[in-house]
Amino acid sequence: MKKLAKSKDNAVIFGVLGGLGDYFNIDPVLLRVVVVVATFIGVGSTIPIYLLLALVMPDGDDKSSDSSARSKKSSPFGSVSEKPKRKEAEKIEEEDWSDF
Repeated sequence: MKKLAKSKDNAVIFGVLGGLGDYFNIDPVLLRVVVVVATFIGVGSTIPIYLLLALVMPDGDDKSSDSSARSKKSSPFGSVSEKPKRKEAEKIEEEDWSDF
């Protein structure tokens, strides 16, 4: 049986809803939609409960391989991949007005 822990692979903010989804075998996106709708409807306890769970729930195990784990940075908002290098822009001749 899975233990209740924050998800590192399916985290948007702290990984609480991803961990709850893994534990109860529910799609975390569905849980996120329910929490957002409940917050906007006026159920005011959703944000304090989420923050309490973020503090109380233990961190989950990282299921990704070691090579991909090295390329990711840790953050309280989940795993953040490093940005890929940008390509250089191609130089265009200034006298080429063929598109106009």
